[in-house]
Amino acid sequence: MAMEVTQVLLNAQSVDSTVRKHAEETLKQFQEQNLPGFLLSLSGELASEEKPVDSRKLAGLILKNALDAKEQHRKFELVQRWLSLDMAVKTQIKTCLLQTLSSLASDARSTASQVIAKVASIELPQKQWPELIGSLLSNIHQVPAHVKQATLETLGYLCEEVSPDVVDQDQVNKILTAVVQGMNAEEGNNDVRLAATQALYNALGFAHANFNNDMERDFIMRVVCEATLSPEVKIRQAAFECLVSISSTYYEKLAPYIQDIFNITAKAVKEDVEPVALQAIEFWSSICDEEIDILEDYGGDFTADSDVPCYYFIKQALPALVPMLLETLLKQEEDQDQDEGAWNLAMAGGTCLGLVARTVGDDIVPLVMPFIQENIAKPDWRQREAATYAFGSILEGPSPDKLTPLVNVALNFMLTALTKDPNSHVKDTTAWTLGRIFEFLHGSTVETPIITPANCQLIITVLLQSMKDAPNVAEKACGALYFLAQGYEDVGASSPLTPYFQEIVQSLLTVTHREDAGESRLRTAAYETLNEVVRCSTDETAPMVLQLAPIIMTELHQTLEGTKLSSDEREKQSELQGLLCGCLQVIIQKLGASEATKFVFMQYADQIMSLFLRVFACRSATVHEEAMLAIGALAYATGPDFAKYMPEFYKYLEMGLQNFEEYQVCAVTVGVVGDVCRALEDKILPYCDGIMTQLLKDLSSNQLHRSVKPPIFSCLGDIALAIGENFEKYLMYAMPMLQSAAELSAHTSGADDEMIEYTNLLRNGILEAYSGIFQGFKNSPKTQLLIPYAPHILQFLDSIYMEKDMDDVVMKTAIGVLGDLADTLGSNAGSLIQQSLSSKDFLNECLSSDDHLIKESAEWAKLAISRAISV
Repeated sequence: MAMEVTQVLLNAQSVDSTVRKHAEETLKQFQEQNLPGFLLSLSGELASEEKPVDSRKLAGLILKNALDAKEQHRKFELVQRWLSLDMAVKTQIKTCLLQTLSSLASDARSTASQVIAKVASIELPQKQWPELIGSLLSNIHQVPAHVKQATLETLGYLCEEVSPDVVDQDQVNKILTAVVQGMNAEEGNNDVRLAATQALYNALGFAHANFNNDMERDFIMRVVCEATLSPEVKIRQAAFECLVSISSTYYEKLAPYIQDIFNITAKAVKEDVEPVALQAIEFWSSICDEEIDILEDYGGDFTADSDVPCYYFIKQALPALVPMLLETLLKQEEDQDQDEGAWNLAMAGGTCLGLVARTVGDDIVPLVMPFIQENIAKPDWRQREAATYAFGSILEGPSPDKLTPLVNVALNFMLTALTKDPNSHVKDTTAWTLGRIFEFLHGSTVETPIITPANCQLIITVLLQSMKDAPNVAEKACGALYFLAQGYEDVGASSPLTPYFQEIVQSLLTVTHREDAGESRLRTAAYETLNEVVRCSTDETAPMVLQLAPIIMTELHQTLEGTKLSSDEREKQSELQGLLCGCLQVIIQKLGASEATKFVFMQYADQIMSLFLRVFACRSATVHEEAMLAIGALAYATGPDFAKYMPEFYKYLEMGLQNFEEYQVCAVTVGVVGDVCRALEDKILPYCDGIMTQLLKDLSSNQLHRSVKPPIFSCLGDIALAIGENFEKYLMYAMPMLQSAAELSAHTSGADDEMIEYTNLLRNGILEAYSGIFQGFKNSPKTQLLIPYAPHILQFLDSIYMEKDMDDVVMKTAIGVLGDLADTLGSNAGSLIQQSLSSKDFLNECLSSDDHLIKESAEWAKLAISRAISV
């Protein structure tokens, strides 16, 4: 069955595209016509020492891709395909894979490790290949070091791919023993030690029982801490990565080791190479994350028997930890801002300092202030920049009372530095720090305002001037202005920014036209800031926002006039269109919010809509998300008049709903269908067959990302509400879908946080659908069509009430549905509600809720239920 594939695999890597394409085609045909033969040939190639390394490596890669894929539906197909192969074929492939682990070619071994783990991830949950772990462990005692190294690497990948519950504890113990022995300092071979340390990183999730045993835990911790002192950089780095993972997985077990870990990390931060030092800092950032979560979840009140104790490791380490982090701030790199995504010691130290400030609050301030005062005016730019960075880093966490007096002293100094400091790094960090001041210490909730009539003009003048600086400085200045505007969002009639509105808008538009606006995200930042300035503006400046509309429309029009563009230019053009559509969306929302401005703005509606349709037209197969969102805003503003755009717009709506690949686009389109339903009400009817067909297709597809399903259910409710009893013809399709989704979402015991969060979104979507359907049918002669569905809906409400894991949003929607049921079905619902297991308890719980929205819904539901029962 197997055949000679060496030459084809080599050709598939040829520089000559004709040769390459032909080879790829041959492989594809072989795979389609004879899958068992194809996989056998590849595994034979990978295992054969006679073959060239390049063909072996590619053979392994193709094997791996035949077992796994990113998209869920594709992955499912590949798993089924493998499981249905003949037993003998699978055994032969697995034998070749295990044999490859003793190959002399490291690339072949490494590829085989990954493929074995993929096969294990399919077979172990099915109780197949039970002998795998045993045969790997017997390899560990092999003499050639490279076999040991490859086997440990395989165990690492296996732990990454397989869920802990499919490996029994006895095997877990043996894997951990093998891995920890491989890490031991006695192990003479560095490749083996490195493979073992990396394998431990993946195996930590399996080690819960072992971490609960003091002796075993002590042993693992000792070996990890010793590995952080290995002469080999990669081993030290991998050992610190293990410590970072332990800090989040086993936080509550760390107390006995924390002092030693502090000493190890402090030494690494001071003396080791950057990749190792970064992981050492990451350990403390991770401890901060854990403690911030605990303190947020439980407030500060711990009792001795509290489930999740906070050990206050950060608070205890403060006197030593803060100086260590401040030291790193002086390790900047000359060109650190130029490259997006740069990450170095100074940035890691500042980020960790920010997390420490959020963990301990006011306690950090006295430890950082002396460093700032000492360095802020030094001749060396590194010291000035570090002082500014330290200040900016600690602004979130401590109380405004503690920070406001310090900020008042520092503000003028910083405004001067932003315009006068000779160093671009210092200006960049100063503008960033100003942004943080405006984000955390300015706004309607802050008692002592930092921005006063006395300094407001100076602040704006400096920020607008800095927008002409180098792109990285200008981008941070835009960010600072963004938070400045946001702080005045709730001021009511008159904003301190009003007198400067025209000048601010003009400056931001000028920035978007800079030659170098493509650098440092500057153009994007300028539009985001412009949007925020418009969004937070008051009625006084509405005439100026109105003048802005045709300017942005003209710019959008210009992006559509472009002649033949290269793919690079087309990408830039598409990005610019997205920014301009986003800006128009904010303008539409702003002007549509009050009757006076809406009336004047409507003169532009036709032109704007035709621009959006042209944006869609130049994207051919895909729909532009930003334009879609802006159309949603336009539908909301124009109301029933939006009907005249539907004949043109409908095909793009359909295209968006069919876009499984870019699921965010699909989700946005579903939201816009809801906006259009609210705007058009029953004028949406002519389009409902098409929309409903597509939505039901989306719901039954396993290709569509799961996050789009909850909004689709809500959207069914929007449609039902818009078309009322006309929804009758969709009931027989929509109701069974809602029922099966409801059953799936009702039982979540043992789910992780992420799954519970998703389940709540799903339940909310289902409940919103039911609510829309009941309200749509209310007072219509056809309400009796809904009676058969009522028992199931009540059962669903019972089961989610019993689960006790619904969030406030679901609680409010659920009690609303109980009311809708009673309100629409009247006496037909009354007796059913009286028989329901938990309706009464649920209602009482909601009536006594602290959340006034839940309470309000419950009071309405109580009224509707008592009416239904008394009939």
